[in-house]
Amino acid sequence: MLNEVVNSVPVLLALTIGAYIFGIWLRAKTKLAMLNPMLTSIPIIITVLLVFDIEPSHYIESNRIISFLLGPCVVSLGLILYDHRKLIVQHWISIVTSVVVGSLVGVGSVLLLCRWFHLDQLFVASLVPKSVTLPIALEVIKPIGGVASVTALSVAICGLFGGIFGPVILRCLGIRNPLAVGSALGSASHGIGTARALEEGAIQGAFSGLCMALMGVATAVLVPLLHLF
Repeated sequence: MLNEVVNSVPVLLALTIGAYIFGIWLRAKTKLAMLNPMLTSIPIIITVLLVFDIEPSHYIESNRIISFLLGPCVVSLGLILYDHRKLIVQHWISIVTSVVVGSLVGVGSVLLLCRWFHLDQLFVASLVPKSVTLPIALEVIKPIGGVASVTALSVAICGLFGGIFGPVILRCLGIRNPLAVGSALGSASHGIGTARALEEGAIQGAFSGLCMALMGVATAVLVPLLHLF
């Protein structure tokens, strides 16, 4: 009986939301940046799925409404971009430069590391879009033969690392300009980095959201071109 209740859509939806809220509370309580709500909610959800023998596919289907809402959430970043449109136009050269450099470094670092560790082409194709948001990354790997599960894991790790350690690394390097901070987080850590940038400030969030979108476009163009060679 309990298994049937836990397997229901409302309970699994509540599990996701509750685990994330708990993660927010835990980070606020401990003041530890590494306790990202997404990171802390993962073991909670996995434990519940294992204890009650819930199929991952059923869990994903039960939380489809959250996946659907990701689209409107991304679109809502346009409001912040509109509020800072004059600043964006004023610094468009810096934005384009950060995106171009970010895409080249993001893709190039994967190619060099995979060659260094003698990984086969399957890993190269799966890891190259690690710095862009997952929906774009999954589309990028289709024509080059990447593995979706490996890509999803690499995107999540990249985003979490940037969201947790990105601001700290930037401060250690003496980079405190809100435009630079936002551009760096958006270019390197996609949605999770943008969420962290929004916590830093509105300007950081606006530039991060813009660079996240442009980074996706640049990577989607760059990866197939490199694959031809």
